[in-house]
Amino acid sequence: MTSYKRPVSVLVVIHTPDLHILLLERAAHPGYWQSVTGSQETDEDLRQTAIREVGEETGLAVDDRQLIDWRFSNRYEIFAEWRQRYAPGVTHNTEHVFSLCLPQRSSVTLAVGEHRAFCWLPWQEAAARCFSWSNRDAILMLAERQRLSLR
Repeated sequence: MTSYKRPVSVLVVIHTPDLHILLLERAAHPGYWQSVTGSQETDEDLRQTAIREVGEETGLAVDDRQLIDWRFSNRYEIFAEWRQRYAPGVTHNTEHVFSLCLPQRSSVTLAVGEHRAFCWLPWQEAAARCFSWSNRDAILMLAERQRLSLR
């Protein structure tokens, strides 16, 4: 039996209080920078997916209380080159957005074969570097949320 990815995923924007954003460069696509992302597994709720993906992609152990569920999602078309991972006929994914604030920038342990580099960038530069519109928009929304909370 073939095991297909579920068309439900998480996006976790990892940042510092001064809005430096952690970006990861995809191993198979040099120049494709993104936040932590990953598909939900059958037995997980979205929060568990986010915690697992952060651990797998960065080596960071996340305390559940640090993770903020935005209760916001994006629906987008899955890139044609990645559709074979999904059941026949599946063309769209629903991505649920989370954020994680770390006290300071730190080194991470990348998932071998998945990512080749990481960097911390100010939010404006990070948003501009993301290949994904939903990732870019989440970073821009994070900056706006931060600005509103400082009022």
